Amino acid sequence: MKKTPTIGLALLLVAIAYSCKDGAAESPTTEESASAMEESIDAKAATSSSAAVEPKNSKRKFVRTADIKFKVKNVPKSTYAIEDATTKFGGFVTYTNLESNVSSKDETKVSQDSTLVTTKFTVENNITIRVPNARLDTVIKTIAKQIDFLDFRVIKADDVTLQMLSNQMAQNRSNNSEKRIEKAIDDKGKKLNNIIDAEDHLDDKKEQNDASKLENLSLKDQVNFSTLTLQIYQREAVKQEMVANEKSINAYRPNIGLQIWDSLKTGWFMLEAIIAFVVQLWGIALIAILGYFGYKKYFKK
Repeated sequence: MKKTPTIGLALLLVAIAYSCKDGAAESPTTEESASAMEESIDAKAATSSSAAVEPKNSKRKFVRTADIKFKVKNVPKSTYAIEDATTKFGGFVTYTNLESNVSSKDETKVSQDSTLVTTKFTVENNITIRVPNARLDTVIKTIAKQIDFLDFRVIKADDVTLQMLSNQMAQNRSNNSEKRIEKAIDDKGKKLNNIIDAEDHLDDKKEQNDASKLENLSLKDQVNFSTLTLQIYQREAVKQEMVANEKSINAYRPNIGLQIWDSLKTGWFMLEAIIAFVVQLWGIALIAILGYFGYKKYFKK
């Protein structure tokens, strides 16, 4: 009976040791799971940002821009998808430059009449789009579906509330100044020189007014439509094409028998030409013969 407490205590110690061992074994597994979870974070989720979200009931005006570079599986298909999404959410494309950059080109002759052309190239596109400010975050999330690897994304939200207010105040001052100058010209402008100076000053005020107005219109346009600059590319691709070889001139040379026959004909033609040339000199030969006989007949005596 005295051994019972001892046996129970031993079993309790064994149970505690087993529990500690299990806990130590589970700890690395948990850490590995957390690490794997962090590594599996999708790059597509990283494209979103609070800077791209239009705050509700806010009187502030923001000019939002985004600059994103990422790899896709197929540049042409992703380009069409981005352009369709831009149109769908009320935006428009202002620039797109789709091109293939050839990194290397090799030609391997596989037969007498065929050559294998191997071309390594990378397809990329630079796109600039304008989308409604309220839809910027939605458009970015839609574009993120095309991402295979994210290089970087930069989103800016510049507060231009005070700048727009300053332009509006400058415009109001110019309007008031224009009215006063116009009234002074009508009421007090009697001398020609005074009128000309006043008119020039009025033109300057109108020009300042127009500049402030145009700047405010430009800011409003940038506030209403955000600008996205996208750089997309895909992994290097390889294209192989079998092309026909251009035949060398030796391929068209006749056989030896035909060459001998052509040589005989050429020689005969040359002989005919020599005989014809000699015949053409009959007049000179006749004069030479007559001269010879005349010399023997008269001068020798």
